[in-house]
Amino acid sequence: MFWFELLIIFLLIFFGARVGDVFMGLLGGVGVAIFVFLFRVQPASPPVDVMLIILAVVLAASALQSSGGLNFLVRVAEKMLHKSPKNVTIIAPVISWLFTFLSGTGHVVYSLLPIINKLAIDSGIRPERPISNSIIASQQAITCSPVSAATAAMLGLMAPFGVELGTILTIAIPSTLLGVIVSAILTIRKGKELAEDPEYLRRLAEGLMDEGLTAQAAPEEKKDSSGVPKGAKTAVLLFLLGVVSIVVLGLFPELRPSWTADGTTTVLSMAHTIEIVMLVCASLIIIFCRPAIETILNGSIFRAGALAMVCAFGLAWMSSTFIGGQTEFIQEHVASIVNSQPWMLAVIMFIVAALTTSQGATTLIMIPIAIALDLPTYIIVGAWMAVNANFFLPVSAQCLAAISFDTAGTTKIGKYVLNHSFMAPGMINIVISVVTATLLGSILT
Repeated sequence: MFWFELLIIFLLIFFGARVGDVFMGLLGGVGVAIFVFLFRVQPASPPVDVMLIILAVVLAASALQSSGGLNFLVRVAEKMLHKSPKNVTIIAPVISWLFTFLSGTGHVVYSLLPIINKLAIDSGIRPERPISNSIIASQQAITCSPVSAATAAMLGLMAPFGVELGTILTIAIPSTLLGVIVSAILTIRKGKELAEDPEYLRRLAEGLMDEGLTAQAAPEEKKDSSGVPKGAKTAVLLFLLGVVSIVVLGLFPELRPSWTADGTTTVLSMAHTIEIVMLVCASLIIIFCRPAIETILNGSIFRAGALAMVCAFGLAWMSSTFIGGQTEFIQEHVASIVNSQPWMLAVIMFIVAALTTSQGATTLIMIPIAIALDLPTYIIVGAWMAVNANFFLPVSAQCLAAISFDTAGTTKIGKYVLNHSFMAPGMINIVISVVTATLLGSILT
């Protein structure tokens, strides 16, 4: 029955991934219905804490976006890139990682892609190298940002078992950043040089390159002439103060309020800490920066966050219900297999992530299963790095956007689909980050 129910979960994931978007979360609810009404499994409690953490974080990030804060961050990144255009292959991925880490969303990389593309071409560098690495780097940072939906889901699921935000960040930050740097170095000569690339030469001969660069220059000129939106810098400062507050309170639990009753001391949980800090952060941005209030719930960040909440509601609930009905079998049979071959967990997470193309959805599906297997913390956190596999099948929005922004035509999907521009940097990042996180975790936990 365990394997039959697990097959149902994978079929639902596969079908949901084919349709995509909100349907995947809704199918999680279908899974709960199948387990409860067909197999008579007692339903688990919906993941309320996870959903509320995501909601609070998304509200603050949406307020930042509405106030022009994200656009300001992009302008700062542009200045940083222009300081050393010859090293764009190394610098662009690191900046993409940094800005996603600070903002909690990979959306910021879309605005950087035209800049990266232009700097690469002007410097005679194959755009595929910095662009593909930047896309992967922006996704890697999702699993170490204290204000991303995936990290919020991870914390909400792991906190009841004593795994705090400080532990996750201490392992994830150096692991993902090392992967980004190593990948950029190893792919610095990837593909033909720009001056020898046949597609670039064809576009250059047909006059398409001039048109492409002119079209990209126009938005930059408009942005420069319009200046920084009023309140954007303040919004960024307030948001970063919120991020720093969360990190500090996560690293130093003694700074959080505590209450003693009947001889038992209760410390404010990190779930509630993040919710409080992010709601305050969003409120302060609205008070001091005065963004158009109606745009906060209409922006791309809030939409992505709402999707994450739907996935949390359906997928995490489905996984928890499945585990609750199969706890005894998991402990007696499956746990021994994974404990003897812990690398299997990372492989399974990678496969699920490649199907769902979502770090948050994969976290909500796989982490409850990993917890039920009673695996060591360092194995779970190390394997969690493998959820950044949405590049494997090049159909995600990030990959498609990167291909369209490369006016030289060097970033592409290969003849055999899987031999695409993102495969090498993606796999390097995954392997480096999983191995590093596992080793760091074994030392620090």
